[in-house]
Amino acid sequence: MPTEKKQSVADAVRQRATPMVEALGLQLWDVRFLKEGADWILRLIIDKPEGVGIEDCIAVNDALDQPLDAWDLIDRAYRLQVQSPGAERVLVRPEHFRQYLGKPIKLRLRQAVQERKNYAGILQAYQDDTLALLLPDGQILSVSVEDTTKIQADDMEDFQ
Repeated sequence: MPTEKKQSVADAVRQRATPMVEALGLQLWDVRFLKEGADWILRLIIDKPEGVGIEDCIAVNDALDQPLDAWDLIDRAYRLQVQSPGAERVLVRPEHFRQYLGKPIKLRLRQAVQERKNYAGILQAYQDDTLALLLPDGQILSVSVEDTTKIQADDMEDFQ
C-alpha cells in the first residue's frame, strides 16, 4: 500500500475517532497505520494529563471497535492497538509542538549541523513548521521540522 494511502487511512481515522476519544476525557495524540512484519497495525496513541492507564486503552478500544468496522476505511485485515505515548513521546503534529513550548525536547537532524545530528534543549518557539531550540550553552538552534528524522519529549537529565 503506498504511503499516501496509509496516511489517508490514519487521517480519516483521526478525524472520525477524535470526538469519540475526547468524549472519554482523553486526547488522541496520534494515529498510525503501518505494516509490522506480516501484520497491518492501526495504532491509536492516547493521552491525558494524569497519564494513561490500561483501563483508558480498553475504553478506547471498546468504543472504536465497532465504528471502525462500520466506517470501512481499511481495505485489509489489521489489528487495532491503543497505547500511551510514553515518557519520551514522539512529537509530529503542530499541536504537539505548541503543547511542548517551554518544555524539553530532543531531536535528530537529517544532516549534521556543527558536526552533530542529535540535539536536546528547551523548545522556545514553533512557527511555520520551524522549531527554535534553546541549547544548554545558551545558543538557539532554528530547524525546520522536515529537516529532522525524529523529535520527542525529553526528561532533560543532561540539560545544564
